[in-house]
Amino acid sequence: MAAADFKMARVLFYVQHLLGIGHQMRAAAITRAMTTIGLDVTYVTGGFTDTALDLGGVKIVQLPPVRAQDATFKTMLDEFGHPIDAAWENRRRDALLRAYSVTAPDVLLIEGYPFARRRFRFELLPLLQTAQESGVPVAVSVRDILAAKSNPARVQEVVDIVQKNCAAVLVHGDPSLITLDKTFAAAAKIADKIRYTGYVSAPSISSAQNAPTRNGVVVSVGGGAVGGALLRCALAARPLTRLRDAPWRLITGPNLPKSDQHALARSGGVAIEQFNPDFRKILSHCALSISQAGYNTVMDVLATSAPSILVPFAQDGETEQTVRAKLLARHPGFQFISESELTPARLAATVDAVVDAPPSPKNTLNRNGAAETAKILLGLTALKH
Repeated sequence: MAAADFKMARVLFYVQHLLGIGHQMRAAAITRAMTTIGLDVTYVTGGFTDTALDLGGVKIVQLPPVRAQDATFKTMLDEFGHPIDAAWENRRRDALLRAYSVTAPDVLLIEGYPFARRRFRFELLPLLQTAQESGVPVAVSVRDILAAKSNPARVQEVVDIVQKNCAAVLVHGDPSLITLDKTFAAAAKIADKIRYTGYVSAPSISSAQNAPTRNGVVVSVGGGAVGGALLRCALAARPLTRLRDAPWRLITGPNLPKSDQHALARSGGVAIEQFNPDFRKILSHCALSISQAGYNTVMDVLATSAPSILVPFAQDGETEQTVRAKLLARHPGFQFISESELTPARLAATVDAVVDAPPSPKNTLNRNGAAETAKILLGLTALKH
């Protein structure tokens, strides 16, 4: 493909989120970066997409949506709340392959698979085969830390698919913090495919934009689906801290269970909201952020240099957030409390410890991941044959 054709190069980006909003936020940032350099993007989503998501005006293909019933990810529900079946899978596969045919992409970007989303191999294996038959290079988009795999056969399955089908594995992280082999044991077998993009994050808020004096506490739980316990604990810890008289703001996310919403609504003395479009600005002004350790939340904390207490989600065998929180706790400005050790007294003591800590130096992790991903994908379009 000639350089003059690059601006019109077509990318099909497959994204399947199941719980929470983190995957969508990262995918949206990557999509906007691709449009910025002139790539023609078709965003194919298999989840329940937030209509307020800024995708930069790209073409959107909505597959029949599906979500996980809960954090175990064992049961998948369709848009009517019914478990999906073979007939549903066939409709989804056919819709995805039609989208591929109509788009005729120069490069295919898949979020997660084969490292995650194995439940969707009924449509992704045919998609990979179609891309291979049409000479279209495939890139896989994965976060910095993967869910641990203990089954050697599953690990080898991932390796085989990557070696056979993928031109690049785009790891949205900084190897100075963690490399892929720490959470994917067979990374050496696909080392020639791995490209570290840096973290996908919005730009830092400069010191000129920061409030001269930080004040208040912001408690956030991402999408909120699994954040109720942290929110309740923060409310109980508040009167035990030296920041009890400072403003406290709880941002619950859109997916907080209704029972938790009702319980929080009865609490007094704190601001409670589902979502705030100025979240990063609020973080840049606060004296303390208390949150889980999801990818996007941590990026917002880093972008605003907010002193932070991380309480990673760790139910149902989840390890990603705990690994990330422990790594960041080695850096100034971060404190870590495990879910199993979370109590109002422990949280209050950690709040006071952060208040007493000296200001932290600016973190130097690479957070230019969206732009670097777009640049890599632009280069991959030249591999189409």
